[in-house]
Amino acid sequence: MPIAALVAFLFSLALKLQGPGTEEVSVPDNSYILGPGDRIVVRCLNTDEVSPAPIRIDNDGRVTLPYVGRITLGGLTINDAEKGVADKLSRFIQHPEVELSVVESHSQPVSVFGAVKNPGAYQLEGRKTLIEVLAMAGGLRPDAGQTLKLTRRQEWGVFPSSTSDQRSVGDVTVAEISIDELVRGRSPFSDIVLHPHDVVSVSQAELVYVIGQVRKPGGFPMSGPADFSVLQALSLAEGLDRTAAPKKAVILRKQGSAGRIEVPVNLERILAGRAPDTRMEAEDVLFIPNNAAKSAGMKTLDTILQTTTGMAIYGRY
Repeated sequence: MPIAALVAFLFSLALKLQGPGTEEVSVPDNSYILGPGDRIVVRCLNTDEVSPAPIRIDNDGRVTLPYVGRITLGGLTINDAEKGVADKLSRFIQHPEVELSVVESHSQPVSVFGAVKNPGAYQLEGRKTLIEVLAMAGGLRPDAGQTLKLTRRQEWGVFPSSTSDQRSVGDVTVAEISIDELVRGRSPFSDIVLHPHDVVSVSQAELVYVIGQVRKPGGFPMSGPADFSVLQALSLAEGLDRTAAPKKAVILRKQGSAGRIEVPVNLERILAGRAPDTRMEAEDVLFIPNNAAKSAGMKTLDTILQTTTGMAIYGRY
């Protein structure tokens, strides 16, 4: 028999030997807590009466098994569930050997929203920390802000005492965690273990805009814990264009109902180190005119802003 045909035969034989309903997934460890909606397979190696077909845990956390009848498995770890089933079977079978595996997990969802690459609901399937769940969601987007919020049902208690910024709102507890401290490992206690139905909401960074005579105008996230400055914004815009007039640069800053005020910025002196860098605020617009009259460019500011705001935010995705 040709090698390819032999391999195909052996593969099909292995599938047949598995029998029906053995498509169970791998659970990281036996600390997984079973719950309503989970599909499981229960085997007893001492008897054929316990079918290996998948069964779903009911909303009340119970399943029906031969000999055993109705038994509560919800809220138990896999190890404890195996011991509980074996204890019930021991009345009818000597030294029953029970194996329980999870086919589909539906009882331990956590939700991840905000500035992550793949927001949605994920199953914990065992012990998972905050960083591990963020990795499951594809990690942080470049426009992630400086904090994230965790919302937890009070049935799971409060967050660890190391998570100091937390408060109770109705029947949930909300905590705020610094993303910078979490991802840089500056506060390892921030990487807490998550529980079912936790909600992780990653904030999105505020934006600043750079328009005018730069190589790449656009909106840019104010990432990082430190104050955001003109030079940082200029760096993200890939520097000045050759036709720029850095002495005439201005920051256009929102000020209530008065619209925007102008804050003069002499970029030439800042770049030469003769003047301190200027701090920028959220929604600031750094406008760098060309060598022509400044007023000519300012007349079209509204049009430029609308175009820039509609552009893809550089580095955002």
